[in-house]
Amino acid sequence: MKILVVEDEKKVGAFIKKGLEEDNYTVDLAYDGEQGEELAGKESFDLIILDILMPKKDGLTLLTELRAKLDHTPVLVITAKGSVDDKVRGLDSGADDYLVKPFAIAELLARVRSLLRRGGPEKMTTLSVADLTLDLVSHKAARGKTTIELTAKEYTLLEYFMRNTNKVLSRTIISEHIWNYNFDTGTNIIDVYINHLRSKIDGESGKKLIHTVRGVGYVMKSS
Repeated sequence: MKILVVEDEKKVGAFIKKGLEEDNYTVDLAYDGEQGEELAGKESFDLIILDILMPKKDGLTLLTELRAKLDHTPVLVITAKGSVDDKVRGLDSGADDYLVKPFAIAELLARVRSLLRRGGPEKMTTLSVADLTLDLVSHKAARGKTTIELTAKEYTLLEYFMRNTNKVLSRTIISEHIWNYNFDTGTNIIDVYINHLRSKIDGESGKKLIHTVRGVGYVMKSS
């Protein structure tokens, strides 16, 4: 699942991003309200974590504008202002939950999971390709009735493949989305991870899902 963090304090933003990524979420980070507004307008997110006191545009103004545009993405407000009036103001502006700084990353992750579970029946929480399933909330994968144990990076890679079924993905594109850096043609890290993932999800199954496209990259096919 993809989360937008809008936080002007770079150390706090990096702390949140690291914690979320270690829990297998994909994270975009904005450092002011205007940058957050721009990202929210052009990308689709499953959740937004939003600071209140920020330069250029404060969090409550941004939140109010998002709700006015009928953007119903769950929003977790984080702020150092923890009075009852501050919480009421944030919730009345359209926030789904409120967390006061400083906080433990474990509590943040628990609130994130809770908000994602509240998404409603129309919100996709499971990806399926053939008999392979991936639960986006619990981060559990299964092929038929067989549970598949994945590392954090394998989970992120599998989710990306499943969200792009039948699309040929080059090594460069995979690297930019999963590792967040420009691909070094001198390394075979992409192939190594994909081979590990392929051995886990295809294994002894007669139906292979991840296929190599020679000279281009890889594709996940349901048939």
